[in-house]
Amino acid sequence: MTATEMTATEPTATEAKAADPRTGGGTVGGARTGGKPSAVRPTATRTSPLAARRRKLFWPLLAPAVLVYVVFFAGPSLYTVWLSFNKWAGAGPMTFVGVDNYRRLFDDPTFQQSFTNTLWIILGVGGLTFLVSFGLTMVLRDMKGRKAARSILFFPNIVPSVVLSILWGFLFQHDGLADALVGALGMEHPPNWLGQGNIFRVIMVGLVWTSTGFYTTILMAAVDQIPPELYEDCELAGANALQKFRHVTLPLMWEVVGVCAVLWTISAVKVFEFIYAFAGAAGQMPDAGVWNTALYTYGEAFASGGVPRYGSAAASAVVMVTLVGVLVVLIRRVMRRDTVQF
Repeated sequence: MTATEMTATEPTATEAKAADPRTGGGTVGGARTGGKPSAVRPTATRTSPLAARRRKLFWPLLAPAVLVYVVFFAGPSLYTVWLSFNKWAGAGPMTFVGVDNYRRLFDDPTFQQSFTNTLWIILGVGGLTFLVSFGLTMVLRDMKGRKAARSILFFPNIVPSVVLSILWGFLFQHDGLADALVGALGMEHPPNWLGQGNIFRVIMVGLVWTSTGFYTTILMAAVDQIPPELYEDCELAGANALQKFRHVTLPLMWEVVGVCAVLWTISAVKVFEFIYAFAGAAGQMPDAGVWNTALYTYGEAFASGGVPRYGSAAASAVVMVTLVGVLVVLIRRVMRRDTVQF
């Protein structure tokens, strides 16, 4: 027998160990030699003690917040939806009326005017606010005292809306500062700013004044994150300020603009104090021509000259929430773009 044949017929060390009865038997050449087959044990995933403690603390820490959310937000919201299908004066039994509250709501000329005014505030005031904010962003970006200017612009957001509305009333009253300014420009007979034909426009201008500083501050915070080298390249290419804003500033802060648009939509629907204090008399509601949906809801729930209609007020509140939800979804879809990395 040659060495090659002897090597081919001799078992290897692994085969000999598997065939050894002391090791539990095995197989040689595919034949079973005895013993129990070895079971493959899965590798157990061990959790660190820190992760286990965090898992135990998850619900004890989250439960209070969930409880507060359910009791003070989710519960009242669901009850408002249920109340919108009932007729209730605040006392006594409720009467289920189905969708009659919503039907009466959309047939009411006062609600139609209030809903139109709300859309004017959202779209008209919002568009003008962002237009002014973009202009201030372009000016403040290269301004030396921009931090002080931001503080001055943000100041109206610190003062309560009631105080701002009273100040706004003094500015536009007869022989006030507005009349003095237009008189200095040569107008002999200034318009009646607080008349029914002009008062809602004055309110819209006041809302622009009170809101511009807030959104300018947010937009400027986004502009501060843009590398200055990009603006230097624009200057070398001969771009003007508008071209810099269009091709550099706006694309790189587009996500922040979308967030600001959502915030404005939510806050615009809830505008109440400024209109109530500016256009209303002491303890009285303003004229229905300047109402928005928030004032309409308040007027239905706390009617001064009649029986409160909480069902109608709840229906108006549900319409407000639905309007906000629809507009927020549309804004997010329209402003959806790929994130620009810089």
